[in-house]
Amino acid sequence: MIRSYIELTKPRITWLILMSTGIGYYFGIREGAWTWLSLLHTIIGTALIASGTAALNQWYESDADSRMNRTKQRPIPSGRLTRNQALVFGIALSIIGFAELALGVNLLTGLLGLFTLVCYLGLYTPLKSKSWHSTTVGSIPGAMPPLIGFAAAAGTLTAEAWALYAILFVWQFPHFYSIAWMYREDYGRAGIRMLPVVEPDGTSTARHILAFLILLFPVSLIPSMLSMTGRFYLAGAILMGLFFLRAGVRVAREKTLLNARKVLLASVVYLPVLYGLMAVDRP
Repeated sequence: MIRSYIELTKPRITWLILMSTGIGYYFGIREGAWTWLSLLHTIIGTALIASGTAALNQWYESDADSRMNRTKQRPIPSGRLTRNQALVFGIALSIIGFAELALGVNLLTGLLGLFTLVCYLGLYTPLKSKSWHSTTVGSIPGAMPPLIGFAAAAGTLTAEAWALYAILFVWQFPHFYSIAWMYREDYGRAGIRMLPVVEPDGTSTARHILAFLILLFPVSLIPSMLSMTGRFYLAGAILMGLFFLRAGVRVAREKTLLNARKVLLASVVYLPVLYGLMAVDRP
């Protein structure tokens, strides 16, 4: 039973959220006073509200999940938990997470966390069955973790915070378009209108992946332009940008499942490395 509740929180996604929150907090330190206690509240609060959002998302999409091979063994479709159990659990985590951020850190951080939850569940999740533009809408709350972390440390949002937001916002498109391509048949069975489902030949998906990878290249250099990082980051960001872009060029030339998977793998390497470069090369 406990394991099923843990599965509802999607821990493999939560670590990426916390990593992005952490890099935001790290750069927010330069703008304001911070303490180890506020960092702890930030990590716990973000983890709770992210976990609550994940649980509520599975509650909402339990019917669609039951029709997809990749999700039918999740706690609700498999019958290990009821929808009501997931609903109560998700609401409880979300409320506690918001309180942790708003009271343990500051109100701005709590409101940013609440906005993320409301936007994700109120806009992105229901739009998935109606339009492939849900990917764009979902990228708005998906890029919020650096803002949450920055606001927690600084108590405000500056151009540096929005630079981190922009990188994560753009990064999500090749990442999620490649996932949608890989599981387009599953999404089609569930009635989720991802771009590869709407246009199954893959041409539009490959074009979008490549376009956003080209955009990500200059966006990833903004931290250097804002003097957030030094030359080491600049060189590393250029190399990582070329590495990621190469995967996009391949999938644009040969629209295969294997090349889509390579884009996904490149995306999960790219972001942690980029964050690591930022962390070690902050002036």
